[in-house]
Amino acid sequence: MIDTKTAPYAALLLRVSLGILFLAHLSLKVFVFTIPGFVGFFGSLGLPPFLAYVTMAVELVGGLMLITGFYARWAALPLAVLMLGTIVSVHGHNGWMFANKGGGWEFPAFWLVALLVVALLGDGAWSVRSAGRAPKA
Repeated sequence: MIDTKTAPYAALLLRVSLGILFLAHLSLKVFVFTIPGFVGFFGSLGLPPFLAYVTMAVELVGGLMLITGFYARWAALPLAVLMLGTIVSVHGHNGWMFANKGGGWEFPAFWLVALLVVALLGDGAWSVRSAGRAPKA
């Protein structure tokens, strides 16, 4: 059974934490790997380098949408596709454990599932779409 009084706050906690994670993940690409380094990494995987820019844009916009609750359930879907792409193109061949060299697919898989949960739950409490109001008890 789902507690309808607390479920909107669960959705809030999940979407905001995921949004923060995406912005942190993006900052790793920008400030540690650098944008040219990340674009080059995409090319080294055999992917079109322009997709690196698309990935960064989706992480930025999607992360902000999750944090604010602005169409969060719709923002979660392309981010879930990114995580699936990460598993297939980067982490899948490194094994299950994310502690493996190059990072396994354990963490991206969990991230993918959490994004699908947001897509199913909706925006939750304190979302821009609900004008920042808490749900009625």
